[in-house]
Amino acid sequence: MGSSCLKDSDAASRRYGKDYQGEIDLQILSKVQAQYPGVHINNEVVEPSAEQIAKYKELVAKTSNLKNIKFSWHKETSSEYQNRMMEKKELQEWDFIHMIQMLYYVKDIPATLKFFHSLLATNAKILIILVSGTSGWEKLWKKYGSRLPRDDLCQYVTSSDLTQMLDKLGIKYECYDLLSTMDISDCFIDGSENGDLLWDFLTETCNFNSTAPPDLKAEIMKDLQEPEFSVKKEGKVLFNNSLSFIVVEA
Repeated sequence: MGSSCLKDSDAASRRYGKDYQGEIDLQILSKVQAQYPGVHINNEVVEPSAEQIAKYKELVAKTSNLKNIKFSWHKETSSEYQNRMMEKKELQEWDFIHMIQMLYYVKDIPATLKFFHSLLATNAKILIILVSGTSGWEKLWKKYGSRLPRDDLCQYVTSSDLTQMLDKLGIKYECYDLLSTMDISDCFIDGSENGDLLWDFLTETCNFNSTAPPDLKAEIMKDLQEPEFSVKKEGKVLFNNSLSFIVVEA
């Protein structure tokens, strides 16, 4: 049985840091082991950050019950992995591929989806997790994306965009939403270091709070407190951080 996990930039590791050290991967593998006890599993990890690979290896070294799992680490992006496989013409089939919070960092998402879908064995699946089209992210990016400075590292893509791509490719899938909120109250406290980091996170802009045009910051600050973006509860501002889980079929 083969499984593969993909990440596509160092930025992905920074954006969701603690989740990119192997914890989620090992949780998934434990579920697979429970479903198929004793079956040998080949697990390929595609990760561009040497630091994240090292942390993942450390976690594997101190985790029990992994004897039937063979780990292979590739320090490269999913795009580099794809190019290497195409050049070698060694296209291995996989039973399960997961892309957790990484498609924001892929330049050609439809091509990536088409390629990895072609690697699925019979009855295999791809699990994709990214922000929901019903989340505050969708509204924030669509309204302000053109006014925020970008270095082309991150794409503003949500499940709404992704399902449209999958429909055009004729790929079957199921989509499930997980309701989630993120406390952004510190964004509205002057001098809050955590608030500054939240601003950077929300806008994908380094030092946004200190460098953004005052009118832009004022507009976003007002919108973030509106019901379409957040809810106010017990004195806190909770941003709609809902995620979508998209299960792609072979």
